[in-house]
Amino acid sequence: MNDSTTHFGYQTVPEADKAGMVHGVFTRVASKYDIMNDLMSGGMHRLWKDAMMDWLAPRPGQRLLDVAGGTGDVAFRFMRRAEGSTAVVCDLTESMLVSGRQRAEADQMAARLDWVVGDAMALPFADNSFDVYTISFGIRNVTRIGDALREAYRVLRPGGRLMVLEFSRIPNDLAQWVYDKYSFNVIPVMGQVVAGDRESYQYLVESIRKFPEQEAFASMIRSARFDQVKYRNLTMGIAALHSGWKL
Repeated sequence: MNDSTTHFGYQTVPEADKAGMVHGVFTRVASKYDIMNDLMSGGMHRLWKDAMMDWLAPRPGQRLLDVAGGTGDVAFRFMRRAEGSTAVVCDLTESMLVSGRQRAEADQMAARLDWVVGDAMALPFADNSFDVYTISFGIRNVTRIGDALREAYRVLRPGGRLMVLEFSRIPNDLAQWVYDKYSFNVIPVMGQVVAGDRESYQYLVESIRKFPEQEAFASMIRSARFDQVKYRNLTMGIAALHSGWKL
């Protein structure tokens, strides 16, 4: 693969085209995004996001940037746990943010919450602006992951924390085989039935398989100058949490 191409699922595409293709996927699935997350993961994504908050331990008054934050799931959790905290939900796809703003929590927390259309690789925020940067199930869709991690480092204040929740690799080959069978045979069909969109969910399954495994991704975080980089597997490694600090 040369510098001008990247992967979109299992397809090789021009780098310049990927963001638009990802934008198309999430524009199409926005209205059904939350219900599909529940169906695809059997509700596990909620427990994973709670585990993320447990490890993150939000503190009163902190300012969160949730990138690829979509419908606000992570931002709402963060603000419920930390009195006086504020959050910015940043997403490439405006229709995802629109879906988030329609949720009841968005009204209740409106004074502490901003919704911003933006690109993870070129964030529209000043240096040293946030205490915490989170990205959940979003970084695998970024064209150049290293650029997104460097942007995370830039916008975090010294002492700030990065946390990434992403689908990952199951260390057990048999369990991974079973999970692959489920993913490739059930999820695209579910996407067709529930969201009327098989292709977008086929891409989402493929994009999970193209994402680096746990150690490789941890190395990428270290390369972006983060310290104390650690990860924890969730549900046997179907997902993983990655943590790093700007020190």
